[in-house]
Amino acid sequence: MSLDMRVNVEPEKAAELVKKEIVEGSITGELIDYYVVHGEDDKRCIVSIYEKHYYRAGNRLTITVVIDNMEDGTRVHSTSGGGGEGLFRFDWGASESFERCVENALENYKL
Repeated sequence: MSLDMRVNVEPEKAAELVKKEIVEGSITGELIDYYVVHGEDDKRCIVSIYEKHYYRAGNRLTITVVIDNMEDGTRVHSTSGGGGEGLFRFDWGASESFERCVENALENYKL
């Protein structure tokens, strides 16, 4: 599952809002890694990896969030994985729920 959207907020603020939603908005949400690449003319790309336990999936899922302003405006891309059991990796909708955390965090800034 993945999500692509554009927002009208700077990358740092978008990353802060996502972190608040995932980490502070849950008991098991955790920031695993945070990396920033600085480009010319105040351009940057922020990569964050989060982990969260989902009881319905029976394990922990990860989500990678990439936020950049390398082109026009601020872009957000996220993808989740790691959930599910067995050959078919059925996760009871946990991946989609994790993706919605990113979308919910940035809903007020979505273009």
